[in-house]
Amino acid sequence: MSMEFVHRFLPATSDEPRTLLMLHGTGGDENDLVPLGQSILPGAAILSPRGRILEDGMPRFFRRFQEGVFDLDSIKEESDALARFLVEAANEHAFDATQIVAVGFSNGANIAHSLLLLHPDSLSEVVAIRSMTTFPDFKAAGLAGKRVFLASGKADPIVPNADAAFLADQLKSGGADVTHYWVDAGHNLTRGEIDAIRDWL
Repeated sequence: MSMEFVHRFLPATSDEPRTLLMLHGTGGDENDLVPLGQSILPGAAILSPRGRILEDGMPRFFRRFQEGVFDLDSIKEESDALARFLVEAANEHAFDATQIVAVGFSNGANIAHSLLLLHPDSLSEVVAIRSMTTFPDFKAAGLAGKRVFLASGKADPIVPNADAAFLADQLKSGGADVTHYWVDAGHNLTRGEIDAIRDWL
């Protein structure tokens, strides 16, 4: 079966029912976040796709016009493609499609929460690290029962604090149970966050 995304799949090695959908940042690939996944939810199955959009040769999950200015049509198209891919992958790899936790960093975090907004049924939980608002005018709905962990850097040069706070409020307005975790850091993942995410999961 030909799938829309180049990806890696690691079967569960425990009875953990959830599957981690690991979504890399700009320039990453399907291998980047596998160790993070193994660290935050040991024993869980891991599905790690590579973004299909290339920017100067670097894989991404959607197009942008410049830093922080996104191609919303591209986000919609790629979110639709990811939603289809999750259904196919669940069939192919025999995991529970109702128990998918998206874990994304930067560009991957942005596609993770966009996927939740546009296709709420495709994900049960989202961990979005250094995420920013993608659809400011979107009225979130249908997110009751969805858990979201947003990890934001107080000194992030890319994501303004107000933007991260807006995103948290947008997801809450749709019914999501949002934990907004702030760290004294920039656009980099910290050790303390990894522990906090593991505890939250």
